[in-house]
Amino acid sequence: MKTEKRLTGVRSARLVSTTISLAIAMVSAFSVPAFAADPGMETAQLVDKARFTLESFLADSNMAVFNDLIRQARGVFIAPQVLKGAFIVGASGGSGVFVAWSGKAGRWAGPAFYTIGEASFGLQIGGQASEVGLLAMTERGVKSLLSNSVKLGADVGIAAGPVGAGASAATANLSVDILSFSRAKGLYGGISLDGAVVAIRNAWNEAYYGRKIDPTDILILQNVSNPQAAPLIQAVEKASGKK
Repeated sequence: MKTEKRLTGVRSARLVSTTISLAIAMVSAFSVPAFAADPGMETAQLVDKARFTLESFLADSNMAVFNDLIRQARGVFIAPQVLKGAFIVGASGGSGVFVAWSGKAGRWAGPAFYTIGEASFGLQIGGQASEVGLLAMTERGVKSLLSNSVKLGADVGIAAGPVGAGASAATANLSVDILSFSRAKGLYGGISLDGAVVAIRNAWNEAYYGRKIDPTDILILQNVSNPQAAPLIQAVEKASGKK
């Protein structure tokens, strides 16, 4: 009997260890390319995809609140594809870009490059790919994303933005630092970002701007630029009403 209990305990410990290892592996798989692609090409493609996602959000009647609140936002984060896996352990991850408004400079700057992801334990059903938009509504929300990594909901306040044809900006929690919006195959607000970690992609920032640089240089000091970003910046300017 004691031997059976001991074996059961060993099996349980191994299952937990395997589950944790699987979660880490899944998040890593989502955040890191499966092959050594050209970072310069990948960054340019991500910026283009981010613009398409932003324009799609703005044209979607179910995302009308996003359209309204971007006019008050101090920063806009767009991840064109955040993947959520399924297999006892759920993991999600993707890459995104962040642009920020400087009242002092009187213009939008960026983008800076990031990863966004999380691991969650518990039964998961099916895989999911979501488009994600974060609106930094406060100065604290912007500054939090200048850190090497930030855990949404723990290091900075986050709330899901209202979605749907009947939603209005009046129902949004405007006191929160960051409002999140997501869309996956016609489903709105389907992915929870509370607990997700947003981390800087230093290698991609360096590849895009041609030298080692951090988001503070890109977004606050605004001492670098890349002409490839012009369409994205123009789309944010048009949506926000601020140039």
